[in-house]
Amino acid sequence: MRTHLHSDLRFDWKIITLTVVSTLLLMIDYYHRLTPEQVILWDFELPWKAIDRIILYLIIPILIIVFIFREKPSDYGFRLGDWRAGVLITLGGIAIIAPIIWLLGRNNASMHGYYSNQMSMYMPLATFLDLFGWEFIFRGWLLFGYARKFGPDALWLQAVPFALMHIGKPEVETLSTIFGGFAFGWIAYRTRSFIYPFIIHWFIATFIIYVAAGFIG
Repeated sequence: MRTHLHSDLRFDWKIITLTVVSTLLLMIDYYHRLTPEQVILWDFELPWKAIDRIILYLIIPILIIVFIFREKPSDYGFRLGDWRAGVLITLGGIAIIAPIIWLLGRNNASMHGYYSNQMSMYMPLATFLDLFGWEFIFRGWLLFGYARKFGPDALWLQAVPFALMHIGKPEVETLSTIFGGFAFGWIAYRTRSFIYPFIIHWFIATFIIYVAAGFIG
């Protein structure tokens, strides 16, 4: 029995734009630097790679939302949303994850080796800038863009590129990111905002460097 594939292919142009542009932005981030390798200003080393990600993962998607999609950034989670739920989930998430990070940062050799040399005076600012754009592209741009067509399945769809972008980091961290990406997506989906997963992610990234560098514990 021969099966005939449906030949009338119809695509949603916004889904195509979300998918292709986000993929290209992630690749550009991996292969290129848009800003200087290092700039010292008043003895302060500016976190330019993090600024790259503000440009790629925040500014460019917002420009597309406003000028091509003709929509508002708030439609893609750029708002406070349900702030009461957001605050409770954020505090609860930090309380749960902090002891896990402390144990991994101290006792897992690969985690300690990877993060212990990332400590610097500008590290909290660098992680803030880096993850603000990072969270927007996954938990804002992709999550809410996909959710319009795919509903809650968007939580898993945005978690896949998020997990793949962790390849090269410690294995225990990378293997967990498909589930962590889903959890971050759920928080954004529940609160209608990418801000709360961003705060949790910023805490995780900053705290684990402090622990690995021996500043905590």
